[in-house]
Parts: sequence; C-alpha cells; structure tokens
Amino acid sequence: MPHTIAQIAQTLGLQAEGALDLTITHAAEPAQAGPDALAMAMNPKYAAGLSAGRAQAAMLWAGADWRALGLKAAVFAPRPRWAMAGVSEILDPGYDFGGAIHAQSFIHPTAEIGEGAQIGPFTSIGARTRIGPNARIAANVTIAEDVEIGADAIIHAGARIGARCRIGARYIGQPNSVVGGCGFSFVTPEPSGAEDVRATLSGERQLRQQKWQRIQSLGAVEIGDDVEIGANSSVDRGTIRNTIIGSGTKIDSVCQIGHNVQIGEDCMMCGMAGVAGSARIGNRVLLAGKVAVNDNIFIGDDVIVGGASRVFTNVPAGRTMLGDPATRLETQMQIRKALRRLPRIAAHVASLQAAVFGTQKSGKNGQ
Repeated sequence: MPHTIAQIAQTLGLQAEGALDLTITHAAEPAQAGPDALAMAMNPKYAAGLSAGRAQAAMLWAGADWRALGLKAAVFAPRPRWAMAGVSEILDPGYDFGGAIHAQSFIHPTAEIGEGAQIGPFTSIGARTRIGPNARIAANVTIAEDVEIGADAIIHAGARIGARCRIGARYIGQPNSVVGGCGFSFVTPEPSGAEDVRATLSGERQLRQQKWQRIQSLGAVEIGDDVEIGANSSVDRGTIRNTIIGSGTKIDSVCQIGHNVQIGEDCMMCGMAGVAGSARIGNRVLLAGKVAVNDNIFIGDDVIVGGASRVFTNVPAGRTMLGDPATRLETQMQIRKALRRLPRIAAHVASLQAAVFGTQKSGKNGQ
C-alpha cells in the first residue's frame, strides 16, 4: 500500500522535509533503492549508497543535509532502530491467511471462534477451545482441546499448541513453534548416577542398571499478552504447576524452555538459548544467543547474560553476566585479559626456571 512521506512522518512522530506528498511503496537499502522506495540511510556510513541507488526519499540521521545527498524528501530519525520498527510496521505487507475459515480446516463443534478469525487449510482446533477475534491461523496448525487464545493472534504454519494452554492477546507463534509439549522429566527407582554426581560433585559413583520412568506433565503453559515464540522453539508444559511466560516477552528461534519455568515480563531470549526446568527469570532479562540457564535457579530483574554463557547459580537483579561459568562482566574481562597474558607469563617463567637451574648447575660444577 502506498504511503506519502507526510503520512509516514506523522504516524511515527518524526520530522520530515522536502516533497512531503512523494509516495513510496516499500523500504530498501540505499544502493538498491528505486524511485518508489524509502531508502534506509539512518547513519552517515550509508550515505555513499544513496548515490549508487535511485531513491528520491530516505530515512536519514538527525541533521543530515538531504539536498546535498540528491534527495527530494527526507524523514529524520533521532533513534534509528526505533524508527526502523515503526517503518517496518507501516510498510509490512503481512501474510495471506485466506481471509476466512478454510473448508479443509477441522474445527471441533464445541470450539468457539471469534469474529473475524481466519483459519487455513488442514488446521485442527480441538474441543472447547476458544480463539479470540481477528486471529489469523495459517495452514497445518494444531491447537488441542481446552485452549484459550486472545484477540489478534498470528499463528504461522506448522505451529502446535497443547491442551489447556492459556495465551493472551496479540500472540505471535512462528512456524513450527511448540507450546505445551510434555516436559522432559524422568526418574529411576533408585538414585541414578547423575544424582550421585550432582550430590557429591565427584566422578566416583556406583555403576548399576537403571531404567527411566516418565513423570507425566499435569500442568500447562500460561502466556501473557504481546508474546512472540520463534520458529522451532519449544515451551514445555509444567509437571504440576504451569510453565509461565510474562507479557511482552520475545523468544527467538530454536530456543528451549523447560517444564515449570517462570519467565517475567518484557524479557528477550535470543537464538539457541535454553532454560532448564523450574528456573525462575525476572522481568526485563536478556539472554543472548546460546545462553544456557541451569535448572532450579533464579535470575533477578534487569539481568543481561552475554552470548554462549552458562548460568549455574542464582544471579542478583541488575547484573551483567558473561562466560562459562557465567560471572560478572567485570570479572570475566579480568579473566580474559589474564588468559591472553598466559603465553607471555609462561615464557617468562620458563626463562626464570632456566636461569635458576643454570645457576644451580654452575654452582655444583664449581664445588
């Protein structure tokens, strides 16, 4: 859908100059931008790309000289990535969910579907499930029985939602995301070798036969409003109590959230991060890519954990953690500086040893 520069600036609350009636249809990188594109050049380092492209309008950094850049109009973005979020929402063409409830979908007679919902082919919706108004559900989605999903949900192809889960408004489930699968919980008749090692922190243990017995997942999953679950990510249902994800939390692709986990509001989990069972995570916590969180620990509000870190113990609120095992960022920087000095230190120690041993040898020869 076409938009004028004036409309974009007004919607985003930004300043615009030049030919405000100029119409654009999409966004593009500066060098690839054509006459109907809004070139995204929100940093001076992208200015050179404007001369390579054919853009007439651009989103620029504050104070940029748009005339000198050969443009007819410009929108100024004091906070570029925030402006990017707004522009992407305005210009997003969205997905085609068919506009109606497809004849080849299966909806149980006792299910309740809200007004304006769109449901794709080969999607199954179970008994007594309630889908909120204006939900958009793609093809090959499975939603089990007794599920509740709020208004304006977007659920992409192949997603799965297990029985008795509760999901708030404006939920986004990316392709093949799974909410409400069984937790990974097993036990042996006698204490297992893993339990021995954990109790003693020693490799010494009794070797014996052991068979694993499943602990059934009797709980479900509760998800707040404005939550997004990425492609191929999984949120396990609780063993007794529910697994909980707070409103506003965003979870990237290929993430794992174990049974009984509680995640607060406005958290972010980046790709391949995992949280083991019964861990509790506060509000506004950021787990970077490949972060692993141990089971049964607590991470306080406003904690940031850097990429590929492994968190084994409780973390107080407000800390920035890094490393394996994760420590405070300042401590980790000292450790890494010390590691870089190790070859030089080792060479120095070797020279000292050579000098000492050489002196001792000379002394013995002189006796």
